[in-house]
Amino acid sequence: MVLEKMALVGDALSHVALPGLALGILFGFNEFIGAFIFLFISAVLIWHVGRVTRLSFETIVGAAFTLALAIGIIMLQNVEALSEALFGDITQVGLIDTVIAVAVAVVAILLTRLIYKQLVLGMISEDIAISRGIKLGRIDLLYLLLVSVVVAVGIRIVGTLLAGFLVIVPAASAKNLSLSLKRYTLLSAFLGAISAFSGVLASGIINIPQAPAGPLVVIAGIIIFSATIVAKWRMK
Repeated sequence: MVLEKMALVGDALSHVALPGLALGILFGFNEFIGAFIFLFISAVLIWHVGRVTRLSFETIVGAAFTLALAIGIIMLQNVEALSEALFGDITQVGLIDTVIAVAVAVVAILLTRLIYKQLVLGMISEDIAISRGIKLGRIDLLYLLLVSVVVAVGIRIVGTLLAGFLVIVPAASAKNLSLSLKRYTLLSAFLGAISAFSGVLASGIINIPQAPAGPLVVIAGIIIFSATIVAKWRMK
């Protein structure tokens, strides 16, 4: 998403999931499932509207996320429930949530590897990709669904407002240190894991209500991002 200059789409999609989270909280089922279902339906609709209207993903997602945010806030009148949906709490993630997240991550990685060459070629030149028989419409749909899955996993950790961080910042940090796509991919995952671990560790050390794990994960990631900017500048 960073390479395609669509980083903010990941952040916007996290807001689209808010009504699904609200349904899970109101009716007592797993919020992750509600978010995933809502994101899945929204991704298909966004893809279809984009093909019909030829509008950019950013425009359509921008309209969708403002609508979803408004609906979600109306549904969640309880301030505590709204705070949980917006900011999440990784310390409350249980075994079932962990198993689901790992399973979803494995599927997302395998599917990404499956479409990797087509996706990269489409980023380089859509005309060349089409001339080689690549169906970019289907690739874009699968790509959006994969992003939706990743965002849904992130929401359970840091909530809808901060889930975009997990999509954007580790990849942006890795870009500052990478000279190849392979290194870029591996380093993005590594820096994301370091950010999450550091934020949770800091939350346990500080141990005050004003410093929950989600925001601290983001702060840790931004510190890493700043360090990579300095490192890139020093290497010039």
